[in-house]
Amino acid sequence: QVQLVESGGGSVQAGGSLRLSCVASGLTSSNYCLGWFRQAPGLQREGVAGIYTGDNNTYYTDSVKGRFTISQDNAKKTLYLQMESLEPEDTAMYYCAAELAPDECDPSAAMQAIGSFSYWGQGTQVTVSS
Repeated sequence: QVQLVESGGGSVQAGGSLRLSCVASGLTSSNYCLGWFRQAPGLQREGVAGIYTGDNNTYYTDSVKGRFTISQDNAKKTLYLQMESLEPEDTAMYYCAAELAPDECDPSAAMQAIGSFSYWGQGTQVTVSS
C-alpha cells in the first residue's frame, strides 16, 4: 500500500523560504509521476510542480516559476519542494501526489488534473504573511 507523508510546512513572512518533503512508502522500483498540489480555502486544488522519475522532466505552474524547485531522491523515496521568495498568495495546504508511470509521464499534462494521480498525502499547511 502506497503512503505519502508530507512535512515542512509552517508560517513565514513574505520573502521567506520553506522546503517541503514528502516521504513515500510502498512504492515499487518502477517509475512514477510525482507532483505537488495546493489548495487555498474556497479555491480548487491546483498543480504547482511535477516531476517524472524516469527522466527528471519537470513542470511548474507559471506563478511559481523561478521561485519553487521540485526534486526527488530515489534512494530516500522522498519528494521535495524548495520554495523561495514566498508570497501571501502561496498560502495554502500543500499536497504531494504520486502515480505509477513505468513507461512515460508528461508532468505538464499530468499536473492539469488531480485525477491523474492515484496516491495522495494528507497535506502540510503553508502560511505566508505580508
